[in-house]
Amino acid sequence: MAKKVTRITTLQFQAGKAKPGPELAGLGIDMGGFTKEYNNETKEFSGDIIPVVITAYDDRSYEFVLKTTPASRMLLKAAGISKGAHKPPLEKVGTVTIKQLEEIAKYKMKDLNSNSLDAAVSMLKGTAINMGIQISDNINVVQFDKLTKEENNGQAI
Repeated sequence: MAKKVTRITTLQFQAGKAKPGPELAGLGIDMGGFTKEYNNETKEFSGDIIPVVITAYDDRSYEFVLKTTPASRMLLKAAGISKGAHKPPLEKVGTVTIKQLEEIAKYKMKDLNSNSLDAAVSMLKGTAINMGIQISDNINVVQFDKLTKEENNGQAI
């Protein structure tokens, strides 16, 4: 007989530092066992936030799937800043290069809903712009106005 799924949830913990707590208590799983397994599997990503999808079953057993670090966290790290802009795109708080975006896109490809690296980089550009992070092509900084005009056939929005 198949086990009955009681709950599926997505949580985020710092790699290697998950602890039993209220977010796990509602799942009805072995919290100590889960945190031990999660911490063992994520210890090499120390300092990063690693999302996890947990499937809880009626017999207190569970399965979990690790996801990649959120794009916003990776962009903040790549730009060397602690938080995004309060008023993007008017306020600029950092800069990332196209090469950095490509590296992040390659890492996140399995969790993104895109089929090509170019599409993934385009998604990350949008996230960066909405965080107030400029995109540099190593020669000059691509401004938000230029990006929006290109995407809207030369018309400003």
